[in-house]
Formats: sequence, structure tokens, C-alpha cells
Amino acid sequence: MTEQDLLARLNAASIIDIVLVTLVFLGLFYLVRGTRAVTLLRGLLLVAFLAVLASTFLNLTAFNWLVRNSIPALLVAIPVIFQPELRRAFERLGRPSTLLGTRTTDATTKFLATLARAAGALSRQMCGALVIIEGRTGLQEYIDTGVRLDAELSVDLLLTIFDKHTDLHDGAVIVRDERLFAASCMLPLSENPDVDRDLGTRHRAALGITESTDAIALVVSEETGGISIAHNGRLLRNLDESNLNRTLTNLYTGRTPSSPMQKLFAPLRGAVGAKHVVRRN
Repeated sequence: MTEQDLLARLNAASIIDIVLVTLVFLGLFYLVRGTRAVTLLRGLLLVAFLAVLASTFLNLTAFNWLVRNSIPALLVAIPVIFQPELRRAFERLGRPSTLLGTRTTDATTKFLATLARAAGALSRQMCGALVIIEGRTGLQEYIDTGVRLDAELSVDLLLTIFDKHTDLHDGAVIVRDERLFAASCMLPLSENPDVDRDLGTRHRAALGITESTDAIALVVSEETGGISIAHNGRLLRNLDESNLNRTLTNLYTGRTPSSPMQKLFAPLRGAVGAKHVVRRN
């Protein structure tokens, strides 16, 4: 069939068909970009390419039989191998483009300022803390592992909870609807092998919960007093109270970034992430 014959058979339906298939593959590559799935996908494509070459140019009867009969097994194995990436992809499809929509009420401004002040106070006292702000993805399974409080958020309450002499300091606080909903909650740790080795359990838990949900995690290091924010599996470290407030506002309200600190985190709202940890300068 010549090129003229192919062009003659090309119609509007064929163009739409080609565009849709192209968009599907581009979407899949975009969703796994920068994740561990890229390495797995590269390996699968290499194996598939070699198998096609061998079955096409070499007369290998047994190998061709093996390739043909392995295809159904691969169709079952691929969703299992890429389960974390597929889960994040469907969660992203099921939620709006921003974390919680545009929210600029006085109550929200006060809520974010309270979080920033509390983080600053915890940092000065070298008191470790982990605060998770629930997004569209529900965190009920993690709330059930802790102690339900459903209290108004305040600096004094957070300082009391994370005091090392209290029973609730070990674990995370989960904030829902701008209220301190539960304390002493257990979270999954990040399984990303590229995470900095100097990160402790709190930071790994912050990355772990933000890798699988759209939550925002606020971390205060007990060893250094450093303040960090995690979102979409990325970590921004060594924030002061002012930068923390601006970054929280950007992530929580979904507003257009204006400061350098906000611009640094702007891609987090739209990408799975090319690098999970922003390393310390």
C-alpha cells in the first residue's frame, strides 16, 4: 500500500482515533514520569522489543510459543506492578485541579497563620511534630489509628500534644476541615529509595502520606528544629515562619504563586513529580 493510498483512506474519524490513542499514551507517560515506574516501564519495553525482534527475524519455535502465551500473564501482572502509580493516577482524575479549591476566607487565613505560628514555636523549642492537612482524599483509615479530638486548632493545643512528656506526641496530628480532628495517628513510611538518608521517621511518614494522597504534611524536626513541608511526594526543607505561611497558603488555597518560594512548589499541583526530595542547600 502506497503513501497515496494511506492518505486517501485518512478521514476525520481516523484522525480522531490517532489523536485519542496518542493522548492516552502521553497521559500514561506523564503520570509515571519521575517515579519508580519509569525504570520498570523501560525494562518492560526493552524485553518486549527484544521479544518482537526474536520472533520476527529468527525461527525460534519454542520462544515464539513462550511469547504468545506470556501475553495474558503480562496483562494481569502490569496492574499489580504499577499499582501505586495507577492508584495515584485515578485519585488525581477524581479530584479537582487544586487541592481544596480557592479558599481565601478570614477563617482560612487565621487557620494557616495559626499553623505557621505553631510550627515556629515548636521549632524554637526543638519539639518534633507532624501535622497532616487532609485534602480531597479521605484519611479516615489513618484517623482510626489515633485518638479522635475534633478540637479547634490553636498554638497552645499543638504545643501540648507534641510535648514529649504527653501520651499523644508520638504520631501525627490530622487536620480535617480546619479542625484538629485526631492525634497520635500512624502513617505509612515512604518507600522511595531516593529519599535522603538523613531524613528521620517523621519526614519519611510525611513523604509516605503525600505520595499516596493529596494531603499537605507539615514537619518539625526534633533534632534540628527545621521546618519542612511535604506535598505530592516532595519535601521542601528549612523554612522560616514567613515562608512557611506563604507556601501553606499557596498549596492550601491553590492561588497563583507570586513569591520565589511559592513558585518553587507550583509544579506540585500538576505533576506526580520528577524528584521526590528537595535537598538541603
